[in-house]
Amino acid sequence: MMAPSQESLKKNFIVPSPAGDAAPTGANLYARFALAGAICCGITHGAMTPVDVVKTRIQLSPEIYNKGMIAGFRQVVQAEGAGALLTGFGPTAAGYFLQGAFKFGGYEFWKKTFIDAIGVEKASENRTAIYLGASAIAEFFADVALCPLEATRIRLVSQPTFASGLLSGFSKILKEEGVLKGFYSGFGPILFKQVPYTMAKFVVYERTTELILKSLNTPKDQITPSTMTAVNLGSGIVAGTVAAIVSQPADTLLSKINKQKGVAGESLTSRLISMSGQLGIKGLFLGLGPRIVMVATLTAGQFAIYGDIKRVLGATGGVEIAK
Repeated sequence: MMAPSQESLKKNFIVPSPAGDAAPTGANLYARFALAGAICCGITHGAMTPVDVVKTRIQLSPEIYNKGMIAGFRQVVQAEGAGALLTGFGPTAAGYFLQGAFKFGGYEFWKKTFIDAIGVEKASENRTAIYLGASAIAEFFADVALCPLEATRIRLVSQPTFASGLLSGFSKILKEEGVLKGFYSGFGPILFKQVPYTMAKFVVYERTTELILKSLNTPKDQITPSTMTAVNLGSGIVAGTVAAIVSQPADTLLSKINKQKGVAGESLTSRLISMSGQLGIKGLFLGLGPRIVMVATLTAGQFAIYGDIKRVLGATGGVEIAK
């Protein structure tokens, strides 16, 4: 029996893009990027809620939760029941759905904008700078959308009796503390955490993917979807690990600053300096192990899901500058 030809294999096993005769362009294309980003971030962050609950408890109450991640799970379940591990699920899923749209859609938009400004050849030579710049700008706008929901999530996790859920917690913070103080007192720390995190995440993902694809010696348009998903997963694990380490100190400060109201008249900068001094280097890296597990897992999941959804939506019109 004759072995199937390469063309036959591609026809039967490579999922074609359903973009139709005309591939999406402009706003239509970037709306698809944004939707893919929203779905991948909403799913992955929502699924990691239990790990995030334990990580936040370790950061906020190290005198109680000081025996590691597995023991932390047991402590939370024993003290509050298994349902406590889903505390903050609503604001987590909603917040990161919004953030994912701005982050991934914005990254693709700003990357294309920079490439158009300097040309494909020059962009390819300076692709690391393109990745860093595009991700930093995209993350800034993503954090404007995320911050109110992240503040609500941390308040629900750190103070389980504060409110019963997303809507009641959001409304209570808005009523008692107002928009700026209640929702954006943690905006500085969120930027300090998320911007370096996202810059590391995208640049490490892009460069790791480039290295893996080079090692495969197969043109990208001939790689099967399952192989590309595996590449995205592997690159995502590496990117997530690096990004978690880079952003850990700011993540700890963000948890602390959202746990309690600021003293009247105390500036955000003075609060951050004071907290950093009290925590020290060791304190700033509390919960790093659980966070690496969480971030590496969700980053790998995000890039795998993002790539698959882009293909399903026909959003394959991004400009390639990898060599």
